Amino acid sequence: MRILEPMHDRDLYSTILGIRPPWFVDDVKVSASDEEVRVHLAIDTDAGLRCPLCDAASPRYDARHRSWRHLDTCQFRTILEADVPRVQCAEHGVHLVKVPWAEPGSRFTALFECLAIDWMKEASISAVARRLRVSWDQLEVIRFRAVRRGLARRKPETLRRIGVDETSFQKRHEYVTIVSDLDRPRVIHVGDDRDQSSLDYFFETLSEEERAAIEVVALDMWEPYIRSIREHVPDASKKICFDKFHVAMHLGNAVDKVRRQEHRELLGRGDSRLKGTKHLWLQNPDNMSEPRWKRLKAISRCSLRVARAWAVKETAMTLWDYSRRGWARRAWTTLVRWTRRFRMEPVRVVGRMIESHLEGILNAIVHNVTSALSESFNATIQWI
Repeated sequence: MRILEPMHDRDLYSTILGIRPPWFVDDVKVSASDEEVRVHLAIDTDAGLRCPLCDAASPRYDARHRSWRHLDTCQFRTILEADVPRVQCAEHGVHLVKVPWAEPGSRFTALFECLAIDWMKEASISAVARRLRVSWDQLEVIRFRAVRRGLARRKPETLRRIGVDETSFQKRHEYVTIVSDLDRPRVIHVGDDRDQSSLDYFFETLSEEERAAIEVVALDMWEPYIRSIREHVPDASKKICFDKFHVAMHLGNAVDKVRRQEHRELLGRGDSRLKGTKHLWLQNPDNMSEPRWKRLKAISRCSLRVARAWAVKETAMTLWDYSRRGWARRAWTTLVRWTRRFRMEPVRVVGRMIESHLEGILNAIVHNVTSALSESFNATIQWI
């Protein structure tokens, strides 16, 4: 490796690195062939050393050579290196002293970690790893430390409205439980899996007063979560909210099942009118283009079972505009009775589901709450 002569840049690097006594820049070496800058830092020999755990003055024991990746100097990788003293504390034994430019145990400077964190907010880990010329695992460690610092700074706050949802990863073979604060948009808990214990652990971290202060819990109709909420949140039956998104999802699935069954029957008779109509029945009519709406309106006027199932779905979507529980209960009860008269089992199944979860649906209407925020967090988590 061809080493260029040291430049008169020790003062420059002391300034841009923010190095202060007792540390100083001892040497700077630039390798053009390796496109690398190595900055050697040293500490005054007569500097007072302190234990990193208790801050007690402690005698020097020995030193360990350490290096840290820093922000690039132009296109050159920049490495800081130093012989870091170890002290022998009377209470805690032998430990490396703290250095002002990096966290204990890190192989990156604090400034480099800040850059990596900012980039990870904008792009995937693999993309950031390529651009910063580090490994995926190294970025994961940086992210882990950032999360740990954020959690350490978080102050206890009373939770009023929370959302609970699960999301999948690893090609949808594994799940995590996400609890979010609906008033101050943020994730407040991530639990492994999606069983009852995944949510139990979160509630067990709260005091009785904190659990009693919860006014709303927005979630889907996942029974393990419902059991956990009923066991831990006082008056849970008045606070559990099943929002519009999940009811619409179940109704949409029922409509699609009816469509598939009827499409097979019609094809058997040489009738292909339902071919290519899947998304017509599932899309919100308010978002349809004029040609699509005309096509849907023409098909829905036919005496098809899927048209009647679609009418149930669209009627249900209008029932979220109520503000009073009594009126909303009458409207939803009428809808449930309507589903019972159908001979389409997918629609009847959803009708029974709505009936058994009606109080939670009414709570969502009265509290005007949705889990849209939870869904947005899930999308971000899956992307990460």
